[in-house]
Amino acid sequence: MSASALVCLAPGSEETEAVTTIDLLVRGGIAVTTASVASDGNLTVTCSRGVKLLADAPLVQVADGDYDVIVLPGGLKGAEAFRDSPLLVETVRQFHLSGRIVAAICAAAGTVLVPHDLFPVGNMTGYPGLKETIPEDQWQDKRVVWDPRVNLLTSQGPGTAIDFALKMIDLLVGREKAHEVASQLVMAAGIYNYYE
Repeated sequence: MSASALVCLAPGSEETEAVTTIDLLVRGGIAVTTASVASDGNLTVTCSRGVKLLADAPLVQVADGDYDVIVLPGGLKGAEAFRDSPLLVETVRQFHLSGRIVAAICAAAGTVLVPHDLFPVGNMTGYPGLKETIPEDQWQDKRVVWDPRVNLLTSQGPGTAIDFALKMIDLLVGREKAHEVASQLVMAAGIYNYYE
């Protein structure tokens, strides 16, 4: 059975983080479902820079699906929409309680996970400019932070979205597939390419 991911989108989500993650997961052979968390249920989501993305379904229709990971892109307005959605918060809680991976990038960790106390234990990172939204004893200043104790994956921003997505592929499909995908990308120096 192939791995699957639920990528949430809300008005104001950061498009680079969303699209990069979706694209790389698909390249890694992971089935991706995009879910709109828009309060009006609209599937067309206008992101932080005005790019419009079309979600597959409203979150309410897919929240109970059997996905391996839930992905929360950043973008402050999008993260605030996630934070303010009881369904999104409960969906993340259920992923966490069932031992599945929760992946949050940029503003999402400090804006969504911390205020709802979803990960009282767990190392994490986020957008450096929002460092104060993450408890000091949990903050790690790294491009990507994976905490296997709680199955939490976090990352810092648009420029770390490739690292973030490759780590998800490594976790869900394996490092060989992560290296295969990385090899196709002509990556910038500093991005871990899973080659050993």
